[in-house]
Amino acid sequence: MPFLVFSLMLVVFGLTTGEFVIAGILPDVADDLSVSIPAAGLLVSAYALGMIVGGPAVTTLTARLPRRPLVGGLVLVSIAGNAASALAPGYAVLLASRFVAGLVVATFFAVAISTALATAPPGRQASTVARLTLGMNLGIVAGTPLGTLIGHHLGWRAPFAAITVFSAVALVLVLRSVPDQPAPRIGSLLGELRVFTRPDVVLAIALTAVGNLGAVTVFSFLAPLATDVSGFSEGALPLLLLVYGTGAVAGNFLGGWLADRALMPSLAGLLAVLAGVLALGWTAGVHRVPSAALWFALGVLAFAIIPGLQTRVVTTAQAAPTLAVAVNASGFQLAAASAGWLGGRLIDGPGPRSIYPAAAALTALGLLIALYSIRRDRRPAG
Repeated sequence: MPFLVFSLMLVVFGLTTGEFVIAGILPDVADDLSVSIPAAGLLVSAYALGMIVGGPAVTTLTARLPRRPLVGGLVLVSIAGNAASALAPGYAVLLASRFVAGLVVATFFAVAISTALATAPPGRQASTVARLTLGMNLGIVAGTPLGTLIGHHLGWRAPFAAITVFSAVALVLVLRSVPDQPAPRIGSLLGELRVFTRPDVVLAIALTAVGNLGAVTVFSFLAPLATDVSGFSEGALPLLLLVYGTGAVAGNFLGGWLADRALMPSLAGLLAVLAGVLALGWTAGVHRVPSAALWFALGVLAFAIIPGLQTRVVTTAQAAPTLAVAVNASGFQLAAASAGWLGGRLIDGPGPRSIYPAAAALTALGLLIALYSIRRDRRPAG
């Protein structure tokens, strides 16, 4: 792995751990700050809201900055947000700190992807994206459980302090590796925004949001699906997360390899298989052994589509790829928020088992978007 991509991947690892570690220490935060669990849960929403707002806003405001100081500045804001979280004297400050930490994440992902792709060999764009998103996989598989363990033994502030230190080290490596390039030549803000009037760009962003929604909904409710549907004990949940995460790492590289060879056909094929596996959850999910195999397969497929989805956005939005990728990241957060609402309604209604067929239907809708995009690509020019 090139040193540039490796250093950027380390930052992605820190950002992902910073986003998800709060879930593992939520009760500790609630107890220490004397707030309810639902109120503490808003700390997750604050980070996501920061990403949703910051994606288009921060990317637009910083579009004309040279790459190295921009990357450095974005990481510094994240470091400040995590440091403030570790030192927050109360709930309100912690809530604001989580929002600030999330503000720069979408823009960093977008700039990191465009910077790495600028150095990628021809035909290896999706594989390069896969190497960056490996940081996300490792943040979920290793960073979040480790941060939770640290929080349980040293207090909930310790994980944020550790992430601050780790991100500072990663920043040094990033500043040594990111080339001192000027900002890409862009036109007016209105001209940049015109990229979103192109149907292919809109379809690519819609494909990310809809294609991910089913898998994100299932992952968001792993606990009730595993305990209430499959019959696992709560003590087995970390093992299931490890099974899912192992599949995610494998799927990340598989997806990059496939997308480099046939971007849209491979995406359509992966979405079709993902929809089938989710539908299989209705029957396989009620038995523990098949359910464990199902979670591994879901990890593989859910992350195999990510490199191709990101690459599709970049290739369709060549006039403003950084802004498009940032908006795409914000769209993913909207999908995650929608997943929480949808899963909650299904659990309150027909029950948690119904999440599987609903997720399969949503993924099938993403497949239809992919197939329509392929049809548009094959139309003769003019």
